[in-house]
Amino acid sequence: MSWLITFAGAVLVLGVLRDVFHTLWHPTRHGGLSRLVMTVLWRLPPYLPLHRRSSGLAGPLAMVGVVAVWTVTMVVGWALVYWPHMPQGFTYTAGLRPADHAGFPDALYVSLVHISTLGLGDIAPAHGWLRILAPLEALVGFALLSATVAWTLGIYPALARRRALALRLSHLARTHPTTDQIDAGVGACILDGLAGAVTIVSVDFQQYAESSYFHDGDDRTSLACQITCALNLADQAAIAHQPDVRLAAGLLRAALEDLAAILDERFLRTRGPVREVFDAFALDHGRHLGEQL
Repeated sequence: MSWLITFAGAVLVLGVLRDVFHTLWHPTRHGGLSRLVMTVLWRLPPYLPLHRRSSGLAGPLAMVGVVAVWTVTMVVGWALVYWPHMPQGFTYTAGLRPADHAGFPDALYVSLVHISTLGLGDIAPAHGWLRILAPLEALVGFALLSATVAWTLGIYPALARRRALALRLSHLARTHPTTDQIDAGVGACILDGLAGAVTIVSVDFQQYAESSYFHDGDDRTSLACQITCALNLADQAAIAHQPDVRLAAGLLRAALEDLAAILDERFLRTRGPVREVFDAFALDHGRHLGEQL
């Protein structure tokens, strides 16, 4: 029975490590546990009283929730590994009676001390394999902390790039460019720049899938609200007379199709055409498409 509990703890620890690996270090994957937590928190705001204010907290709270679930699950997992071997597998400082400190709360305490790298030493592993596991848990805790910091530092630049593209599209929409104005060298440059920006955002959605669970607040900086502007521009420029404008329009259209494919495959599941995917993207982010170009 004791080894069954230890095995269950090891499964929990390995499951969390697998989820951390796929979420943070495998660019094209997303851990199942982290995705479940983020999806639940993303769907929760419509049921809360302050819907608009709470929706803006969905992304940050989802990241905090994921890290909390990882940490708690890992602490419990290591505690289950230690618990069956207490007190005989541990040494205790003077003043502590081993028989009084051999329960699951004490195993949780030992796990918390090790994963936080405090190293208090009042309850220390004595058996050989436990003495190896304890420092290993400390290394895992340090790696989890470092990975969380790197995750935070990576996600917000990706959000900034997405919002910058949305704001640029908002500027274009407000100028209402005509087909004649687009059918020029400057039009080709604008379309080519937009294609490059859309490509970068597509990569961001692949490498930082959790960025999809962030609301952008203002409609002008919401890609979900502004992305159809780029689609309309590509369609408008496709009938231009200048070949370089038509080529740039084709590049933009291809970039938008790739973005729609990524959004649909990983988040929306509409299996529809590009415009339908972008409509679903806007609806998923609480936006209603207005008049564009």
